[in-house]
Amino acid sequence: MAPAPHALVIPYPAQGHVIPLLELAHALVDRGFTVTFANSEFNHDRVVAAMSKKDGGAELLDRVRLVAVPDGMAPGEDRNNLVRLTVLMTEHMAPRVEELIRRSGDAEGGPITCMVADYNLGTWALDVARRTGIKSVAIWPASAAVLATLLSIQKLIEDNIIDAEDGSALRQEGTLQLSPDMPAMNTAHLAWNCIGNHDGQEALFRYLVDGVRAVEKCDFVLCNSFHGAEQATFARFPKIVPVGPLLTGERRGKAVGHFWMPEDHACMSWLEAQPARSVVYVAFGSFTMFDRRQFQELALGLELSGRPFLWVVRPDIVRGDVHDYPDGFLDRISAGGRGMVVAWSPQQRVLAHPSVACFVSHCGWNSTMEGVRNGVPFLAWPYFADQFVNQVYICDVWKVGLRAVADEAGVITKEHIAGRVEELMADADMRERAEGMKKVAHGSVKEGGSSHDNFDMFVEALKA
Repeated sequence: MAPAPHALVIPYPAQGHVIPLLELAHALVDRGFTVTFANSEFNHDRVVAAMSKKDGGAELLDRVRLVAVPDGMAPGEDRNNLVRLTVLMTEHMAPRVEELIRRSGDAEGGPITCMVADYNLGTWALDVARRTGIKSVAIWPASAAVLATLLSIQKLIEDNIIDAEDGSALRQEGTLQLSPDMPAMNTAHLAWNCIGNHDGQEALFRYLVDGVRAVEKCDFVLCNSFHGAEQATFARFPKIVPVGPLLTGERRGKAVGHFWMPEDHACMSWLEAQPARSVVYVAFGSFTMFDRRQFQELALGLELSGRPFLWVVRPDIVRGDVHDYPDGFLDRISAGGRGMVVAWSPQQRVLAHPSVACFVSHCGWNSTMEGVRNGVPFLAWPYFADQFVNQVYICDVWKVGLRAVADEAGVITKEHIAGRVEELMADADMRERAEGMKKVAHGSVKEGGSSHDNFDMFVEALKA
């Protein structure tokens, strides 16, 4: 008799990766799998601490077995330095994961039979799967278009679009299209060129190149997207299998992978008091940072719009960790309930609320999918990595949002913010397109939908 299916799920150690992969872990449990979820020690502690603050949190953590492995960084090091984190985890996580697999037969839940690894882990996770004789699946938690650029690295080098050594754009103002129907991308905004000013760009690029070779050998390459969102990309790159959009937060009472908990649920009561389609929701994910001037312009722009707004302001969103609001801002917005500022929100519930009219977003893929799933138009304000390509989808392909455009000094001004919000509020055609995307997204994950069928196909293959 074949052993009961036991999946080891391993995310890249960042918020936007842990959330969709933990949702995928829950979906596997729903289909009869035992699941072990291997976070970095740093992120494991944050997820467990966040869940433990919930009523019944300890019991909720039992549904998916959460384990910790070292990422190689010291406790006080900056884990926003993604280049260093990526290089170190290869050395430190691989042996612990291999040990975990080999010893799993002696633990509750039985031996691990398959691995679902974040594509961004590169070669080491899939190499471990092959050495231990278990099936391997790579999951890409962002858009298929960005994954397609990785799979096309060799062609981009041959066409003299990027440098063979570090992947840097050879034409800073150039654009590329991998096929005539795919979105046009700025060559300077290829994901590996937009991760900050850290050293080690060449090492990171070589890591990505090696990862392409490794992933070509795995059983499946899943993607947190859906056919209707990226038809041209899936047609051009049939190896990429869409299984999304993953729910990323709709499972109430289940561990969902947030680091910035506790969520401020008081904002839901505040939303209840607002008129339908009146609220500007503002959230920039877990990485975006502003300087003092841009932070203040955003605050004043929201106030100038005259619309009620819910703004998520992380403790570290301003460089230097000081929230230097404009004079009197908090007093003015609290008077009469004009606005609400929270440290973290239950975003999926917020975006699903009928009072929310538009979403000022950094265009992270989880946020993009959550906005799309709820039919909410965007003010698209990308920060780094894949977010620039996501902005192209939002504004140029799906036409469900407007760009936030900086002035000559590189600042997105309060007047521009207020004006764009007003444009979004007044654009009935954009609202209709957003509602259309919502219907397609929901249809894809229902029984009989393309993503639902793809997920079932992959599950059956892992059970075989």
